[in-house]
Amino acid sequence: MRIVDSHFHWWPRSVFEAVCKRSGHPRAVRNARGGYTYWRKDGEAPIYDLGPEWFDLDAQLAHMDTLGFEVDVVCSIGPFAAHFSDIPPEEGREMAMMWNEEMAGAQRRHPDRLWASGAIPLSDPRIAVEVLEHAMGELDLIGVNMPGSVGDHGRIDDPALEPFYERAEALGATLFVHPTDTMFRDSLEGYDGALYLSLGRVIDVSVAAYRLVLSGIMERHPGLKIYMSHTGGALPYQSGRMDKNSRKANLPLPPSTYLKRMYTDTVSPHTAGIRFAVEYYGVDHVMYGSDYPCWTPATALELFHEIGLSIEDQEKILNLNARRVLNLKDRGATAGSRIAAA
Repeated sequence: MRIVDSHFHWWPRSVFEAVCKRSGHPRAVRNARGGYTYWRKDGEAPIYDLGPEWFDLDAQLAHMDTLGFEVDVVCSIGPFAAHFSDIPPEEGREMAMMWNEEMAGAQRRHPDRLWASGAIPLSDPRIAVEVLEHAMGELDLIGVNMPGSVGDHGRIDDPALEPFYERAEALGATLFVHPTDTMFRDSLEGYDGALYLSLGRVIDVSVAAYRLVLSGIMERHPGLKIYMSHTGGALPYQSGRMDKNSRKANLPLPPSTYLKRMYTDTVSPHTAGIRFAVEYYGVDHVMYGSDYPCWTPATALELFHEIGLSIEDQEKILNLNARRVLNLKDRGATAGSRIAAA
């Protein structure tokens, strides 16, 4: 069986080398392990201290070849998506373009095996639309990655970003929502990161995605494609509470209606979580993901197969859903075709 891994992280070294040249925060330095250490703010502990497994795409794909399946991958940014909105808007534009060019280059080097989503700086709505159109048009990427917050104060439900969501809907862009390690760090500090890594990231992605619901963005843009990572965070499991306590948002439909329009992955370290995500979202809205190199693909596959789905449903989640939802079959189309169609 051919598999599409819809939650796969590769970070280009060229971008981190550029971050290393910055004089202030956020900043990065090369570490002794062949990777990079990254600080978001002065006086804080590093957010990332990563080895080479994040930056060597050929080695990553070679690892996928050891799994006993033909594995295609979809590159998304993950937590680093916040960086492009943390820095000044014009610098964010330049660095996002650099990231996106690297992703497009990887697509060309690995046709029909690798697809990628782009970076987006949200601190300036005009720049956000410009970078989005370049990513979806000239570079033929499949979507862009949404940080949970825009710098220290902005949010992804800011009314000023309405033109961005309108354009993303028109272009058929998938918006990847992933924890960005920027929210709730103060209240979840300690225990050598265990509290934040096990609970904080789930809260982070849940709050970000639910802002898209409460703000009415999902209502105003019914064609918007939201990929919410990590089996939907906490939201599917608290869906009844969302419906019960969100009446003051004055949405025309229960919040769960909009949540179930989103798509998610199978990234959960226990079968019960994966099983409930399939039950809640429906088998047509779930895509296999390994979260590599954060997690071991062999373990992710093992847990998925323990659910005991039918062969037909396995084929959807492991392969067909990603190709349909993310438009992977269209990757060889003429550059700019999505812009023209929209």
